[in-house]
Amino acid sequence: MPSFNTNIDALKAQHALTTNNIGLSKSMAQLSTGLRVNSAADDAASSAIGSQMSAKILSLNQAVRNANDGIAMVQTADGATQVMADMLGRMRELAIQAASDTYGTTDRSALNTEFGELKNAMSSIIQNTKWNGQGLLDGSTATANYKVGAAGVTTDGIAVNFASLSSLTVLSATGLTTRTNALTALDNTEADLTTINSNRATWGAAMNRLSHAADSSANVSMNLSSSKSQLLDADYAKATADLARAQIMQAAGTAMLSQANQQGVMVLQLLS
Repeated sequence: MPSFNTNIDALKAQHALTTNNIGLSKSMAQLSTGLRVNSAADDAASSAIGSQMSAKILSLNQAVRNANDGIAMVQTADGATQVMADMLGRMRELAIQAASDTYGTTDRSALNTEFGELKNAMSSIIQNTKWNGQGLLDGSTATANYKVGAAGVTTDGIAVNFASLSSLTVLSATGLTTRTNALTALDNTEADLTTINSNRATWGAAMNRLSHAADSSANVSMNLSSSKSQLLDADYAKATADLARAQIMQAAGTAMLSQANQQGVMVLQLLS
């Protein structure tokens, strides 16, 4: 029934246009941001879950960086002790040479000079091997703890001990000026090599553990990112199809609203 006061067809067309505009805006938002969920109103549950996942992913990525930093820190100590081990090898060679009576006082004095310089170099390495201001070989850093997981517990941490090497016996050796001193220095170098190699073995195991921890956290982060993508990211094929549909419906709705508004003109024609 034609009516001036209430144009039902126009109201229906307006409602359809309003609903379609919401869908059109949603599709455009998805395509422009690449996200299926741009606000909690789009999907409240997915928005909350995605937010938790994002926080966990950030935490895991930081844990990976912590593990890699820990590896670099331990490698710093290991590299320094590798140099010291090489130096001890040379000092051992000099001690064996000086322990032979085929060398006289002058010869032993020359050997002792190099021996002393190597001692000074070792002391310098011990005092100056640092990571971010922390001494690694002088005893100032007894234990370093690395947080390699995203949970708020202590079980996902790794502790690495950095033993003090300031007490290496060769550093207090009297030198190579006599055969007796040379033999004592030889014993010292052997004992210190054992100490250094023991520490390096411990650090090597720690670096392997840190590497595995970094791989594990990275794997969890990757899988969480995949789940988050499926939950929040836009499906461009679907979003593009929805946009095309919304645009067609928008054009059709506008045309139908125009037609509905013409009903009043038809009523006026009845009155003329």
